[in-house]
Amino acid sequence: MKRVLPVVAAVFLIAATAPSAHAVDQSKGYPGFCKDATGVTVVVDFQQLGGTTIVRCNPQTTRGTGLDALKGAGFQIAGVQRWGESFVCRVENRPSAAENVPVAGRGDYREPCVDTPPAQAYWSYWHASNNCAWDYSQWGVKNRDFIPGGFEGWSFSLNATTQSNPVPRVSAVRPGTESQPCVPREEAKPVTGDPGERQQRPPSGNGQQADGSQPTTGAGEGPAAGPGSAALPPPKPRPSASARPKAQDPSMNVAFTGGENAEDVNAVIDRESGAGGWAPWAAGAAVLALCVAGFLMARRRKRAQGV
Repeated sequence: MKRVLPVVAAVFLIAATAPSAHAVDQSKGYPGFCKDATGVTVVVDFQQLGGTTIVRCNPQTTRGTGLDALKGAGFQIAGVQRWGESFVCRVENRPSAAENVPVAGRGDYREPCVDTPPAQAYWSYWHASNNCAWDYSQWGVKNRDFIPGGFEGWSFSLNATTQSNPVPRVSAVRPGTESQPCVPREEAKPVTGDPGERQQRPPSGNGQQADGSQPTTGAGEGPAAGPGSAALPPPKPRPSASARPKAQDPSMNVAFTGGENAEDVNAVIDRESGAGGWAPWAAGAAVLALCVAGFLMARRRKRAQGV
């Protein structure tokens, strides 16, 4: 028991003083647009979920996936239990498990992140070359490379269709490059052979697939729905590079921050669940009290036995 007490006390001290995870990991990337044509600018637009639109740069100079771009910019995400991070379910803890999402026909829906979210409420995935219009991704977050010097976008889609999915409300234009032409890079097919990223299953119809691809359907045919999901119409045909429009005027951007003042994720979860910051301390104190009581009881027994 004498050895247990210091160990438990040390564990309690470490748990009590360990820093909590923040909504944006400030050790990765930096706030605002990328400063040059290396790296990738990531835009997260919460749309009807409310809250700020966050813009951050992942200055990564090596090849990387859309998932690398998102996480390398400092964003915290959660995948789904069934498909892991092949399908992004939460960004910055939104929508949280305790948050009512007004999905049409579903009442007060709450996202459990167990399986594919419903097509009426999910994070739609976009990308763009600099000075080009946002393009709805034809491939999954693990199955396409980000565009160096370009943009990755995440925009929450609520009760929308393929035609009305909201694009990120920040133009894909690095400051100071407004006069440069749009030079889009055509998206190559996925090259990954990882079976964990290429699971063959019916498409969910909401732009993110666990196998990394966007479904192909016949004219007028909607994609099959994943478990618990409603199908959206197939995506719009992609225009050729020469017909690709430029980005919207940056002066139309909504206000955004780099996330440096975002609320701590753990604080959000505690507030929404009704828990308080005292809970870990109370639990640790209870364990410590039990250990002290056990130690004192053992000493009394030894004295009673005349040891």
